[in-house]
Amino acid sequence: MSIERELIKRSGGKCELSGVTENLKVYQVLPTRKGGLDESILASATCIDQIENPEKMDPNLWRCLNESMWSEHLPVQVVSWRMLSRMGNQELLDQMYLEEDDLAWAKATGEGEDDENKLVHRDSNGVILQTGDSVVLIKDLKVKGSSMVAKQGTAVRNIRLDHENAEYIEGKVDGQLIVIITQYVKKI
Repeated sequence: MSIERELIKRSGGKCELSGVTENLKVYQVLPTRKGGLDESILASATCIDQIENPEKMDPNLWRCLNESMWSEHLPVQVVSWRMLSRMGNQELLDQMYLEEDDLAWAKATGEGEDDENKLVHRDSNGVILQTGDSVVLIKDLKVKGSSMVAKQGTAVRNIRLDHENAEYIEGKVDGQLIVIITQYVKKI
């Protein structure tokens, strides 16, 4: 059975965060450890967009967290913790309990850290990069472990940020997922 079907069964066909029933998608909670059902949630496109783009966050949408934080499913708890932390809702955060490893997973994206400790990914011009952004390569790059050369001017769409190193991003070039150093890209 596919992960999507399992999540629909687990959630009753509702967003595991907000409870809405329309425009649902599988959301992989990053960073992945093993992948699969134990690291995925079923969420509305609106919730996913606001999770991935903090500047679009609407606090009214996230009133649902006072219920979803009590979910029996760890990935729902982790995302709830991250969003509560992003909103600075210390009252609800104090009520949550996560095992040490699970709390480390929740904190892995930098939520809950002081701004001075957060990893900030910047392109060659100092522009802040976010997950899902598009960038263009500013020089030819040899891809380690292959004979491929990613050419200057190549657009890399829908990038992912490395949550351990602010100088690395991931993206697909010619269908191959590669790690790119941020000093060689410019945000489009």
